[in-house]
Amino acid sequence: MQLIVDTRYISLEEISKASKIKISEAKDFVEHIEKTHTFLMQQIRDGKPIYGITTGYGASGKNYVTYEDSMKLQENLFSFHGCGVGKDLSYEVCRYAVIMRTISLSKARSAVSFELLKRLELLIQEDIIPVIPSQGSVGASGDLTPLSYIAAVIAGHREVYFKGEIKETKEVYEELKIPAYVFKPKEALAIMNGTTVMSAIALDAIEKFETILDSMESFVAGMFEVLLGDDTPVAPFVHDSKPFSGQIECAKNIREKIEGSKLTHGRDDRYDKFFADNDLNIQDTYSMRCAPQVLGVVRDNLLISKKWVETEINSVNDNPLIDGENEKIYTSGNFYGGYVAHAMDTLKICAANLADLLDKEFALLVDHKFNRGLGENLKLSKEPFYHGFKAMQITLSSLSADVIKNTTAASIHSRPTESLNQDKVSMGTTAANDFAKMIPDLNNMLGIAFIGMAQAVDIRGVKEVSLHLKNIHSNIREEVEPLFKDRRMDKEIKKVVTLLEKKKFI
Repeated sequence: MQLIVDTRYISLEEISKASKIKISEAKDFVEHIEKTHTFLMQQIRDGKPIYGITTGYGASGKNYVTYEDSMKLQENLFSFHGCGVGKDLSYEVCRYAVIMRTISLSKARSAVSFELLKRLELLIQEDIIPVIPSQGSVGASGDLTPLSYIAAVIAGHREVYFKGEIKETKEVYEELKIPAYVFKPKEALAIMNGTTVMSAIALDAIEKFETILDSMESFVAGMFEVLLGDDTPVAPFVHDSKPFSGQIECAKNIREKIEGSKLTHGRDDRYDKFFADNDLNIQDTYSMRCAPQVLGVVRDNLLISKKWVETEINSVNDNPLIDGENEKIYTSGNFYGGYVAHAMDTLKICAANLADLLDKEFALLVDHKFNRGLGENLKLSKEPFYHGFKAMQITLSSLSADVIKNTTAASIHSRPTESLNQDKVSMGTTAANDFAKMIPDLNNMLGIAFIGMAQAVDIRGVKEVSLHLKNIHSNIREEVEPLFKDRRMDKEIKKVVTLLEKKKFI
């Protein structure tokens, strides 16, 4: 899908589906962009001191820079911020960042030229994607250091993802006969002084987390089946009584997924069998019974976080802001990434609660004292020297600890920098990176859990389970054989994680 970019509000879904972008060439849009840019250029020529354009940056804002030196100032800006460290962000995240920066600058309040917008369009059209290090931002004044890698690439420097490789930008430009761009006053600052990298990391992680949450509901539904669960906890009456939308949706999803199962029981069965079956408790454990309440909170917070990230992407978040219509300049702080920071810190807690629930449920699944006849560690063999899923549970539990221990809010760790000019910062990029780091652990946890679920289905009998669980079992059994005797499982976990990422369990 080609995404047309102008001043309109653009959804996360449009960004995710965009294969190309096209800057609108509608007359009123182009005129709006150029009018704002022309106003700013005239202010510079008139000798007006304007932060970051004809003055230095931050605490150096008291230093005046002449019009002749203002373009050199832009080159210096991306040059001295070339100090990013850590693992490079993925091609997908870096590509999102270019699209998002284009969206923000197209609102016609940053005073960039139409020519710069076309250069950003060119990067996406030709699939020349800046390589951006993941660390080096405190999230205000925006993602200065990470975004300097986009600015530098526009000017023909540093490295890019191109045709499946990392190459020098200069080489790619020479190959495609693309001249290096020369920034006009404010344009490098407009590229760099924003919340785009944290937003790009957030969107990528949110998309993956949505798949994890959907898959987790499938696992919970499977637990209701293989543990011979009472389906009362997902009945509509229960959740109409506590009408949070996420909780209602989660219960509905689980209810639909267990439809057709011969293993779950209605509310009357427990009452009728209470005196005849001492092993069948009158109600299930919290990790089963409260699963919609646990995951419902996650669903609602995910919805809020997505809205915040989407709004941030559609904001103008550099400084200063330029009102070309009324010919005014506003020094401000929209580069502060507080909304993204709080959204990511919240989703970190959500991810931890999901991990904790999965850890508890898998413990029930493999423990013969609680799994209602599935045996010790889901063993299919009676031999005492086989161990079943004993070590698999240890790995899953260790991963849950890795997720949970990283839930400290990044936003409360503001670090003053730059001669106390940047004295209160968002740490939004750190929060987004923290959340993104949880995704592989959650995927591996679910990979292990679903292999165990397939084993439980083998023990109960495939004919007994719902159509949804049959499909999950079939997908897993195409990649992983039942565990009859001890063997390595690491490669098989990776295969099931690939199925998860392909949304095979939703």
